Amino acid sequence: MIELYGHPFAAFVWKALIALYERDIAFAFRVLGPDHPENVARFAGLSPTGQFPVLVEGGRSVVESAAIIEYLDLHHGDAEPMVPRDPKAAIEARQMDGIFDDYVAVPMQAIVADALRGGADRDPFGLAAAHRTLDKSYCWLEGWLTGRTWAAGERFGIADCAAAPALFYSHWVHPIPDELAALGTYRARLLARPSIRRVIDEARPFRAFFPLPIPDRD
Repeated sequence: MIELYGHPFAAFVWKALIALYERDIAFAFRVLGPDHPENVARFAGLSPTGQFPVLVEGGRSVVESAAIIEYLDLHHGDAEPMVPRDPKAAIEARQMDGIFDDYVAVPMQAIVADALRGGADRDPFGLAAAHRTLDKSYCWLEGWLTGRTWAAGERFGIADCAAAPALFYSHWVHPIPDELAALGTYRARLLARPSIRRVIDEARPFRAFFPLPIPDRD
């Protein structure tokens, strides 16, 4: 049985959960938090820095959300792979996976982390840089997504697994401008997908932990 260690409110955990739900793979979700000390104890030592998600199957552990998705492609489920079999298409898919992780999710998390610190530990310079990064990323993504249904190729895949949590939360902390219609429409398309609605709903009970105002609508 696959075990996935993480938390249902964590953006990078969403990536792995979406892939598991898309491929209809049975797994045990080991939630990490004070209410589950047994999971925290088992998790110790699985990740280099204590970050999650981590997938465990048998005696093997897989760290990093993108690696977990590729592991599932290779070993589980009959669905088409999240990373295309064609090497040229796979490059684009991995490129977009990295862009959503590095240039949307990471600055989004920097904004959230700054709010969590508060007081004298706040970092105005880093906060401004994170907002600028999201501005630049949104503009670039608007051009990339114009005329596309999904982020890479013609099928939902690893890039969209990355895009869903990144854009879901980034819109909370740095709203996507109305004039970026392709990006806004893409985000709405992601949020309407059943696997993504499921992770959103599973994370809903934890919204009180978010340190910034939450919009009335997802």
